[in-house]
Order: sequence, then C-alpha cells, then structure tokens
Amino acid sequence: MKKVAIIGAGNVGATTAYFLAKERIADVVLLDVVEGMPQSKAEDFLHAGPLQRYNVEITGSTNYEAMRDADVVVHTAGIPRKPGMDRLDLMKTNAGIAKTAGQAIGEFAPNAVVVAVANPLDIIALAILRETGFALRNIVGMAGILDSTRFSYFIAQELGVKPEDVSSMVLGGHGDSMVPLARYTSVGGFPLTELLDTETIERLVQRTRTGGGEIVNYLKKGSAFYAPGASVAQMVAAVILDRKRLVAASAYLRGEYGHRGIFFGVPVILGKNGVERIIELELTDEEKSALDLSAEQVRHAANNLDELLA
Repeated sequence: MKKVAIIGAGNVGATTAYFLAKERIADVVLLDVVEGMPQSKAEDFLHAGPLQRYNVEITGSTNYEAMRDADVVVHTAGIPRKPGMDRLDLMKTNAGIAKTAGQAIGEFAPNAVVVAVANPLDIIALAILRETGFALRNIVGMAGILDSTRFSYFIAQELGVKPEDVSSMVLGGHGDSMVPLARYTSVGGFPLTELLDTETIERLVQRTRTGGGEIVNYLKKGSAFYAPGASVAQMVAAVILDRKRLVAASAYLRGEYGHRGIFFGVPVILGKNGVERIIELELTDEEKSALDLSAEQVRHAANNLDELLA
C-alpha cells in the first residue's frame, strides 16, 4: 500500500485525509505539532471505517519520522488567513514553518512528491523546494484545481446546470490576481463565451478571485477546507495512481509563459513523477498581460524569501 503523509492536521489536513481514505488508495499519516490532535483524528477516522467502507491504515503523530518513505507528502501546516489579511501577509510565519517541514521531508521522505497547500501557496512551494533540494517536478502547489472548481461552481449556478458539466481553467498566482480563462472554459463541450455575455462572465471571474475571502469573512477565524481538501485529494490520487491528469497547478517555471524562477499556476500533466509536463496555451494580449501582472506579484514576494528563511 502506498503512503501519504499530511503535515498539518487542522481542517484542511484532516479533510484531505478523509477524502483520501474514501479513495482507498493509500495509508495516511497525519502529522502536527499539537500533541494529541493528529492521534485523535486518526483514531476517529478509523472508527468511521466500517460505515464508510474504507480499510486503510490511518495514524497520527507529532514526530516527523512517522512520514518515513512516504510516496506523497502534503504540506498544509501554517496559520490561516484572517479577515482583511492579504495572502502575502502570511508569508513570514508560514515560510518559517515550511522551512522546518522541508528539512524533515528531505530527511525522511527523499523520494516523495510534495503537494504544497499552505498560503501564500506559490511562496511556500518555493521554500519547500529550497529546503528539500528535490527535483523541480517533485514539488507542486495546489492552486488552480481549487480556483477552477470554484469557477466551475459559480458558472453552473449561473446557468442552472450540473457542476460536473463545466470544465474550467484558472491560471496565475493563488490569490486575488489569479486569471480565470473564459476562452478555455466550457459547459457540456460548448464554449462559455457562447453561453454568457461578457459582463456576466467578468462578474463570475471576480467572484472566483474573492471566493476564498468570502468564506474567511463568514468564518471570522479560519478559512475554507472542504473544497481545498477535495482538491488536494484529487492531486494526490493523480500521483499515486499515475492518472496523467491535465489540471491547473502551481509548478516551477523555467521560461514557460515568459517567466522563470517562480512557482506559478499553469496547466500541467500530473502523474507518478509529479509535474510531468507543463502545457503552454495560446493567450490573447489581454490574457497574457493579466498573467504577467500576476507573475510579477508572485516574484515580488519570492524576492523576500531568502531574507525570511535566513
């Protein structure tokens, strides 16, 4: 049985563990610094196994060594975004957490594919890359899948169709500068641009950009976890089962889309080797400008990373 380690047993980590258990594709280890929390959640999941028909091993620990030889490591540990807090405001604290986690991953799970989830996601992925020294393809950030599923839901809600009939694509940094691509979004095979007018599409695009913030404002303390957990589980399943899924995710760029040296949301083929290929789409001048602006915001934050990790 394959092994997945989840660093951070809070809402996102625990929800990811549940979705993975339901898939029955790997044993799961929950890791957290809070004594008793990962152990209690693991035990609780096991008690639900007879009802939910999953039969995988789920354990909890506060010791990083428990992730030894994991095939996939999911990093969710960090403080959540609070109302009015920009994603980049999280960088100082969460980058420090990622530094420690990255060192442990390099030591105990040197052959793993790592899925970065904590925010600011593109920066955390870069921090983990630097600390592990892993191959570029072995680090990937969960960004575009979550943003795309939100875009798909809002479109389905607007048109009154089933969400699974909507296929959408959202690129760029995981934040307010993300770039939902209406031209590469379809409903039942029909282009979105043929089904909705420009004004309506722009309204849905804007709601996609602020969808996570809506949830933060409702919760007051905390952020979304069901949709992020489902998004992470889909990525992990693509790696564990070598599904070769074409999804939007944060990958390290080496000249693709005119950018290099940053993690950034782009279409990728995700399989057993992590990011197996980056797909370059033909963009209009307007789409390329929006993507460039998003990339510069990520690069600006990335330029401060060395100082924060010193």
